[in-house]
Amino acid sequence: MLSRVADRLYWMARYLERAEDTARLLAAYNHLIMDIPRGSDLGWDVLIRILDADTAFFRSYRVGNEQNVLKFLIAEQDNVSSIPFAVRCARENVRTTRDVLPEETWEQINELYLYTEEMAEKSVGRRNRRAFLEEVVNRCQLINGMLATTLPRDHAYRFLRLGHLLERSDMTTRLIDVGVAEILSRDGVDSAIEPLLWGSLLQALSAFGSYRRMIGPLIEADLVVEFMFREAILPRSVAYCLSEIRGELKPLNNHGPALRVLDRSRRKLARLDAGAMSREQLHQYIDDFQALLSELHRQITATWFNPHTP
Repeated sequence: MLSRVADRLYWMARYLERAEDTARLLAAYNHLIMDIPRGSDLGWDVLIRILDADTAFFRSYRVGNEQNVLKFLIAEQDNVSSIPFAVRCARENVRTTRDVLPEETWEQINELYLYTEEMAEKSVGRRNRRAFLEEVVNRCQLINGMLATTLPRDHAYRFLRLGHLLERSDMTTRLIDVGVAEILSRDGVDSAIEPLLWGSLLQALSAFGSYRRMIGPLIEADLVVEFMFREAILPRSVAYCLSEIRGELKPLNNHGPALRVLDRSRRKLARLDAGAMSREQLHQYIDDFQALLSELHRQITATWFNPHTP
């Protein structure tokens, strides 16, 4: 397989996962805002920090209110953190790799692109917002489901999986690190709403039902962190994603450097003890872990996408 094709497949999967995860995050936070008691000062700007988009956002907006944040993430076509941008990039990567993907892939990604083009601007307001976000999630899942059930388990499939799993790991760690920690540290936030916050996080990661079935009805911070990081059989946990990444790397030539970074990440994951960590220690732990994920991405890029880069 050509390195440029592998690169585009990898990024197609990352952008598609990013669009779905961003839509899930916005839907879960929108629901949380309606559920919390009056007087709880949450604000919408936390979504900007989760997505590490502060600089770009405040170049265009002065206030991180509901209208501005949702316009930034739902409607802006050229903002790299927005849903339309992720969908457009996924579509472009499919367009240039159509010969190694099922024929339906182009039709489905193009329909998703046309839908976001038509509906994004209309969905910033509350009337259409929920339906738009649900439709984005459903269409992304339709594409991923089609790829999972039709693609041969060859190198094309492996690079799609690598992008998909790495993006998911990144979003899971971002949500736990920035989202809940920042909200809980704000003045005026009652500790009584903490279960609502962690429940919302589980909803954003599509893991609420799994948590209640496998852990129980009591939602506690330490249990949620351990579940989302270390539960080996949960498809949205970090442990599961890293295990699957290892399985996709092994059949590839020259996988040694990437596997070494991956194994360092897995060893660090094994040392996580959320119950014994303060909020500051957990924040530092996740920061260090995200640095390992970034290093893994750079190693994958250097090995298979830019193999001649010194």
